[in-house]
Amino acid sequence: MISFDEFKKLDIRIGEILSVEKIPETDKLVKLEVDLGEEKSRQIVAGIAEFFPQEQELVGKQITILANLEPRIIKGYESQGMILAIKDDSGLSLLIPSKKMLPGSKVS
Repeated sequence: MISFDEFKKLDIRIGEILSVEKIPETDKLVKLEVDLGEEKSRQIVAGIAEFFPQEQELVGKQITILANLEPRIIKGYESQGMILAIKDDSGLSLLIPSKKMLPGSKVS
């Protein structure tokens, strides 16, 4: 269990995928450029390639991002956030808003 004060530290925002690129020599990783309403887009590395074999279908989609996660190097690429998704036996589903929102909108 975490306290509500700890939960409030999470900066969860809506981002729009600008581009997607498979990371060479990996089966699961893609590099996303995501608009979070900031001056510069964010690069996010995610292990979702197996669920989106036509990765370009992700371009233009809005997704939910944990924006204040400490950056991490994955296979030589810096990841500046984490995609929030749901995974079960039937596959993976991205958490998406029910209507188009401004990139950077805060989830509350």
